[in-house]
Amino acid sequence: MCEAQPNDRVHGTAIAFPGAAGGTQGRLMGVDPISLDARARELLDRAATASGGRAADTVYGGHEHALRQTLLALTAGTGLAEHESPGEATLLVLRGHVRLSSGDASWEGRSGDLLTIPDARHALDAVEDSAVLLTVVKRP
Repeated sequence: MCEAQPNDRVHGTAIAFPGAAGGTQGRLMGVDPISLDARARELLDRAATASGGRAADTVYGGHEHALRQTLLALTAGTGLAEHESPGEATLLVLRGHVRLSSGDASWEGRSGDLLTIPDARHALDAVEDSAVLLTVVKRP
């Protein structure tokens, strides 16, 4: 496993650590960490009681950003009906087992798998209770 060290850089920003000179308690300036695992548990609980069997929360971005990351929780047997691709996108499976389909092709994803979403109409189905992180870069 690669460990970050004091004075390492992420996208040009120095990483500071507690106890390091000028440290910011282990955070990048202006960035608050998000526990995707905890958020996934919360959303799966919400999805279990939702009439549609799903719940979602945008964890980064939105209309004012080109990049958007949305955490989706789907109960087994539910999904997202076929829809257009909003832009370049990936799907990181955090928990469970999902099936991404487009036309006659389909791809299975399980915990830890990263799926590239095709630039075509596609659908997502939960084979079992699942949580995924959808990352989209909107088209200009």
